[in-house]
Amino acid sequence: MTTPKQIALPGSYKKPHTIAKTGVLDRTQAIDITVRIRRKKSLEAQLKSGERYTHANYEKQFGASQKDATRIEAFAQQFHLSTVDIDLARRSVILRGTIENMEAAFGTKLDSSTDEQGNPIRIREGEIFIPASLKDIIEGIFGLDNRPVARPMFKISKRDGPAVLPAAKPQGFNPNNLANIYGFPAGFDGSGETIAILELGGGFRTADIANYFKGLGIKAPAVKAVAVDGGLNNPTTSNSSDGEVMLDIEVAGAVAPGANIVVYFTTNTDQGFLDGVTTAIHDTSNKPSILSISWGGPEANWTDQSMTSLNETFKAASLLGVTICVAAGDQGSSDGLDNGQVNVDFPASSPYVLACGGTSLKVNNNTIISETVWNDSDTSAGGGGVSEFFPLPDYQANANVPALPITKFVGRGVPDVAGDADPDTGYNVLVDGQKLLIGGTSAVAPLYAGLIARVNQQKGKTAGFINPALYANPSLCRDITEGNNTTTASATGYEAGPGWDACTGWGVLSGL
Repeated sequence: MTTPKQIALPGSYKKPHTIAKTGVLDRTQAIDITVRIRRKKSLEAQLKSGERYTHANYEKQFGASQKDATRIEAFAQQFHLSTVDIDLARRSVILRGTIENMEAAFGTKLDSSTDEQGNPIRIREGEIFIPASLKDIIEGIFGLDNRPVARPMFKISKRDGPAVLPAAKPQGFNPNNLANIYGFPAGFDGSGETIAILELGGGFRTADIANYFKGLGIKAPAVKAVAVDGGLNNPTTSNSSDGEVMLDIEVAGAVAPGANIVVYFTTNTDQGFLDGVTTAIHDTSNKPSILSISWGGPEANWTDQSMTSLNETFKAASLLGVTICVAAGDQGSSDGLDNGQVNVDFPASSPYVLACGGTSLKVNNNTIISETVWNDSDTSAGGGGVSEFFPLPDYQANANVPALPITKFVGRGVPDVAGDADPDTGYNVLVDGQKLLIGGTSAVAPLYAGLIARVNQQKGKTAGFINPALYANPSLCRDITEGNNTTTASATGYEAGPGWDACTGWGVLSGL
């Protein structure tokens, strides 16, 4: 399907889908794709110096060039593809065309199949091909394949519900009370800050938000929905992804009720994930200072171009002063893969995010009795481990990150910090009118997003990328030294201990 003038796009290889093909696609159907193009110049020197940029200055210096975008358009027109949008700050050219023309343009074949829930999806296998003349311009192409790439990291307590006797019910936390127990800066509510939340499904009801915060006795934060790639605020039932959306909003909002909250709804695809993150980070209207992400998947399930492009986006966030908080996973050291090995979750494994692991917390009269690694079953435990893709970042040089058991590669260690994630010591939330007790590292990302909003208000400036400062001063955290995240699906796991570990990082962060 390729011509001598075409080359394989590095990092575009897509593994075969595990579910059989179901039929023939309508090749006259029009689809949109995102073409990610290079920066005008490298930003590596600025990352090391810690420089900050306004959105306008960032685009001027590190965005894509109009000349490169024009070359992409000229190539697209040869295959009857039209331009939907060009965003130089996001370095994205959105193209539209029929499946037949997309296949011709990029030397690939698309087929129909279903995801694990039986929903129809479009798949490709192998590599994408591009003109050799564009090899230094195109960094990634997203949207040809639209299979799901991530899962939400929330867990509903199985010990809660009408069938459980009151004496046996677990005791959850209101997020604002947990912030006090953890010693988050008092007297600050995140006023003046905007917390962005990425969602790949589900939705929220304004009545739930109003009722929840009324029940807490605090003012409800302003919550706004932004649609990306056709994603919508689409609430359904409490056992859907609504649980993730409401957990994120209610935890972040209860910790920092003075902050504005903007929820970016996108599709659960590599294109949707990338476009959602780039839209949030480069949003010059809402200007988020923190982004909370509670969706992810094992590194092995992502293409190299997806991980590279998102990591480059997180680098951009660093220059813009945006802190990225990401859930580290809910399935322990296996990360849900039954391969007998340790695995780590992405995007938590990006070196440019604050990876948030999980603990199990016990409190008496608002005093902490104990806090250990969350690990409550064969499959439910705080995620953590070592990246197979990203090398060890400089800030982790002295953290004693272990080598991977088989390859001996010493990569980026996950997580950086941790917080209460045990569903049975979790968070009281309201979802579609139903009171639920929910945990998972999904709750820890918005918990720390709320903390960063308080810190930003306290210091009068955005914290931005905090990992170097955190690793230079680990006394900012209360160390968690007991427990492990080994699951039955893993040949081995990791033990908590003094200092950094691949279960809870440095421990519980309470301020900067």
